[in-house]
Amino acid sequence: MRLSFVLFGLIPVLAAAQGRPVDQGPKNVPEFRPAFAAQTRAPAADSGVTLRRETFVSGLAHPWGIAPLPGGGYLVTERPGRMRRISPDGSVSAPIEGIPPVLAESQGGLLDVTLGPDFRADRMIYWTYAKPMGGGLSATAAARGVLAPDFSRVSAVEDIFVQSPPSPAPAHYGSRILFDGAGHAFITTGEHFTPRERVLAQDKDVTYGKVLRIRPDGSIPEDNPFGNAVWSYGHRNPQGAAFDAKGTLWMVEHGPAGGDELNRPAAGENHGWPVISYGENYGGDPVGSGKSAAEGMEQPVYYWDPVIAPGGMTFYDGTMFDAWRGDALIASLNPGGLVRLSIEDGRVTGEERFLQGMRIRDVELAPDGAVLVLVDAADGEILRLTPQ
Repeated sequence: MRLSFVLFGLIPVLAAAQGRPVDQGPKNVPEFRPAFAAQTRAPAADSGVTLRRETFVSGLAHPWGIAPLPGGGYLVTERPGRMRRISPDGSVSAPIEGIPPVLAESQGGLLDVTLGPDFRADRMIYWTYAKPMGGGLSATAAARGVLAPDFSRVSAVEDIFVQSPPSPAPAHYGSRILFDGAGHAFITTGEHFTPRERVLAQDKDVTYGKVLRIRPDGSIPEDNPFGNAVWSYGHRNPQGAAFDAKGTLWMVEHGPAGGDELNRPAAGENHGWPVISYGENYGGDPVGSGKSAAEGMEQPVYYWDPVIAPGGMTFYDGTMFDAWRGDALIASLNPGGLVRLSIEDGRVTGEERFLQGMRIRDVELAPDGAVLVLVDAADGEILRLTPQ
């Protein structure tokens, strides 16, 4: 009976993961109102850009994360459990050896990858993954290892974070990992979707539905707000995160049916899930309190209804797209595409969409200012985008 309940609860998640339509959000529900004007459905922004796209890499199995390497090239993860090096010319290496086993089921697998803050000196890389815990359980985990000079393997592999308790639901893992300018690692975690587990997003002693802040070795900074790894809480399934030019952390996270959010999480903040939401449950009933705002809970900077099912994000700081300087670029899984947000004084002032209908998992910048997007498919690609 318990297994049947879990599988039934995962039907909407699996449908979205496969690109099938799901209920897109609340209809004429008075409680769902923007907290301020233009918090959703910002004016359509036309940057005057027509994209030229070319295939940079093909033949990747569900690529999930990408990290630029000094001197050119990239590391890329494939959700089934492989990490590869992409050369500057787009050639693909054999799988890098030494990556630990992953639970490659539903939304689980090998997820994000990034370079350590001292990579040039120690060649340390970091990645997140769905760690198999036995008995059908898994957890969001982050690991690190030393990348060989020839990119053939990682050694000295160790976990720096393992979510506890493990979950029976292979969904809502998060999970991005990125470093600030002070040597802290930020990790996003999901709450594993089920009604029994989602409430843990409000528990500051459990790492479900959180933004975490740790040192590169996994230890806890003394100035964290709650004395543990938790930086902010009340998140659903944050799969994108980036620092802007001022060093401010931004994040995008999946809502339920309606209510995907752009947030700017700060120390100690409660972002409300699953008490408040601008979306509703897949069956049409209200989330939590049925309200979109509550005292002591943060409002999103921006939200989407219908959803975009956000993947990774970055801020554009290249020179190839002058009209995009400082804008947020966000991957969309469903309905798919690349979303550009104009942001001024912390508010979204315009939205523009490209590549609509393509299931985009992550977005990264090339050294010359071109934009790279990861197409999430069994025969996935990395596309290179330049102005037409």
